[in-house]
Parts: sequence; structure tokens; C-alpha cells
Amino acid sequence: MKQASAFEIVAARCWNILNEGKSFTPVYTAGIALVYYLVTGWQTSGFFLGMAYLLPLFVICYLYDFPLHLRWFLWLPLAAAIGLFGVPDPGLLLFALGMYVFFTVFFWGTLYYHLRIGTTWWNFLRIWKLFLKNTDSTSGNVFEQVPKFFLQLLVFSAVYEAGPSVSLLGKVGALSAGTMLFAFLIHRYLFNWKPIEYPTYTDPATLPHAPLAKKVVIVVIDGCRKERLYEADAPFLHGLMREGTVYETMETIYPARTVTCFSSMFTGTYPREHGIKSNMVWDLLVKVESIFDVLKKQGKKGVLFGCAHLIDAFGDYVESFTAVSHNDVVDKKIMEQAKVIYERENPDLFIVQMIAVDQTGHSRGVLYPEYLQKINEADKLIADFHAWLTARGEMDETAFIVMADHGQGNGIGGHGHLDVGERFVPFFMHGPMIQQGKKVEDFRSIVSVAPTISALLGVPLPDHARGPILTEAFKQKEKASHEETHRRYSRV
Repeated sequence: MKQASAFEIVAARCWNILNEGKSFTPVYTAGIALVYYLVTGWQTSGFFLGMAYLLPLFVICYLYDFPLHLRWFLWLPLAAAIGLFGVPDPGLLLFALGMYVFFTVFFWGTLYYHLRIGTTWWNFLRIWKLFLKNTDSTSGNVFEQVPKFFLQLLVFSAVYEAGPSVSLLGKVGALSAGTMLFAFLIHRYLFNWKPIEYPTYTDPATLPHAPLAKKVVIVVIDGCRKERLYEADAPFLHGLMREGTVYETMETIYPARTVTCFSSMFTGTYPREHGIKSNMVWDLLVKVESIFDVLKKQGKKGVLFGCAHLIDAFGDYVESFTAVSHNDVVDKKIMEQAKVIYERENPDLFIVQMIAVDQTGHSRGVLYPEYLQKINEADKLIADFHAWLTARGEMDETAFIVMADHGQGNGIGGHGHLDVGERFVPFFMHGPMIQQGKKVEDFRSIVSVAPTISALLGVPLPDHARGPILTEAFKQKEKASHEETHRRYSRV
């Protein structure tokens, strides 16, 4: 398995500009306006004046996602704009819509997936239907993106054709102010499905008196939808669930994007604190202490074997793999290389990210047989990896965790806004120190992953960890006193 090259790391960041909805909207609007007016009649002053008038709307659309059902409210500002300006250039809007269909269905949904993961050239026959169902935070959210760029292009064309005008400036200002107030109010009063955050930091007194495990191994099946895992032919994983502890309502974070979720999992806190708020990471690296930092300070080692995107959050702690690989073999290559890295690094904490399930959900949909087939393949590969660790004598003192970072929605396997299938993720623990046959029904969050690793390995908590330690999974041992625990894990 090849490492992600420097080119792939840069290319992944560039792709995120087009893939993440917040950055896509202004880039797409400006690009469409540029191309259209270069062909139909170019005015340099008109173009830059139009872009200047659009700045407030760019900011509003960057600040507010209009997630799930809130996206339907976007048609109201568009209707107001039509009332103020009419439709100065219908051809511009038709061109924008046509290019958007080309970008999503043919460039992204067919060409990109064929070249990167080997999907069929006929993928457009299915994926156009999946895009219409998509509700995530990417540029593929049709019913969020179309009214946004229609609104911006309508205003732009009015300014471009009319030129400088006090009256026009007043209308654009009123529309922008009204849209800002409107967006604030509907998000303030109608955006009410974010997970409730833990208000305080994890209590060090809840750490056990002594380490419970010598090592922790975590396999993250990226984008594995919980109920689909339960439905799939996955005998090994189902066996681990029966013989270990299963968390039935393990909740991901908002927004449920891969880099954001991994950042929360391994810092123990939320995007507002660790600073990673989407897959498009403008300011590199998490801004708080991670479990990898803690382990390093304690003379231990943590390794995350994952895709190039994760380097943006965790830097040198990531051993990256190339994501440009046929989807039928990529996980096999990942797990083969995982053995090589494990032997070479001998880490105390080893995390492996499997990506074929996620990529299948995005390219072919989660409600189709291909998705279940990829879960079945993941099951076999994890079984082989577990058997390899067992043969090495590693599992006698190792906690083995299988989880997903987020689920996937019904369209293009979208994730971000916590639609059906995204919020609750599979999460189960197995090992000599883990209770057998236990199901935990209480709500838990993936921000508990880092504190639980601290408890298992006997190291301090990351400095901003908020998630409760998943003590329900541990076999009962003698409890340490508060003073003993404080003494053992004190940073002083």
C-alpha cells in the first residue's frame, strides 16, 4: 500500500474546496459568472463591482449551512431577490444549473469516482437519483446549493448589467441584511437537532487506579451505517459484539465530517474547541491536546493509519495511505500495510481507518447490495487482522475496539447534518478487560473515545477531554481512592 504522496495531500485539500459546501458556493458562483460573461460580453469593472456587492451574501452562505429541512427556507430570499431585481439574465441561471448537473453527476459522480476508485463509467445512471436525495453539507446537496447560487448570480447579474447605482446598492444592502436576519432567526429557533455537548471536562478521578490494557487497537470502518452493519453478513464482527460490550446509542458529533469526527474522537472534545470544523481545514492541526500528544509525553506511542485528510488534523502522528485505489482492493491493501506498520512501530495505541464502505456509500448508495458486500469484506479483513494479532500473542492484554466515525444518509452516503442514518454509529469493545455480552443503551458520544483510551492505557486525560470514560465496558476491579487517582494522573 503506497503512502499518500505530497501531490495527493495537496490535491485532497484542493478537492475539499469544491467538495465542502461552504467553500464551494462562492467559488462556483464566481467561476460561473466569469466563464459566462467572458463568452457573452465581458466588463472588467462590472465583474469586480458585482463580486463586491456579493460579499455579504458570500459571508452569510458561509456562516449558515441551512441543514436538512432548513434548506427549503432558502427559496424565500431567492423569491425576494426576484421581486427586487427580476431575472436580469435567465441564460446565466440556466448555464449555472447545467454546469452544476455536469459537475455533480458526470464530473464528480462518474469521472472522479471512476478514476479514483474504479466505479463504472455508467455510474451516472444511478448517482443522479442519489444526489436528489442528498442532504449533507457538501456541494452535492442539490436543494441547498441551487437556491444559494441562484440567489447570488441573480444579484450579480443585476449589478453587472446596471453598473454603479445608489438605488441598487440600497436594494442589495436591504436584501443582504434581511437574509442575514432571516438566517440567524431560523437557525436560532429551528436548528435544534445538534447533539447536546458535555458541559464540563472529564473528571480525572474517574480514571482507574492502574492501566487496564497494555495496548489499544481501534479499527474505524469509515462511514459504516449502524443498522446496515447489523443487517450485513458479518459473522466475525457480530461475534465480537456478542462476546464484548456494545454501545447501542453511540452518537457522533456535529458536523459529522470525517476529519471533524476523528478530531473529536482523539481529543475528547468538540469542534468549537479543537478547531477542526469540516474536512476543509484552513488552519492545520487540532488546537488542543490529543491522545497522541499525551502518549508521547508518557513515553508511549500512538499511530493513526489513515487517509491524507487526517494529516491536516494530526500531522506526523498519521501514517497515510493513498486513497487513489480501486475500491475492491483498497481495504485489503490497507490491512496488509497495517500489519507492516504495527510490526515496525510497535505502538501502544494503533488506529486503522478502512474506507471502502464509506466510498461505496458515496458512489453507489447505502441502500444497495454493494454496501452490504463491502461490510462483509471489511468483516473478513478485520477477522484476519485480529487473528494475526492473536497469533503474535498481542491480544492477551489488548483492548480491541471497532467503530465508525459517522453513519451515512440515504442519498450519496452523505454525512454532516445528521440526517437519518448518520447520527448513531456502531461501537463495540472486546478484550480480556472488557465485559462480555453487555449492551449499554444509554446515550454516549464519540468524544468519550480519547478519555477511554487514557483509562485503558493508564495515562492522563487530554487537556480538553469532555467525554465520560466508558467504564460500563470494564470488568470490575478494586476502585482507587480520589486521592490515589489524582496523585497518579496529576500533571504537576
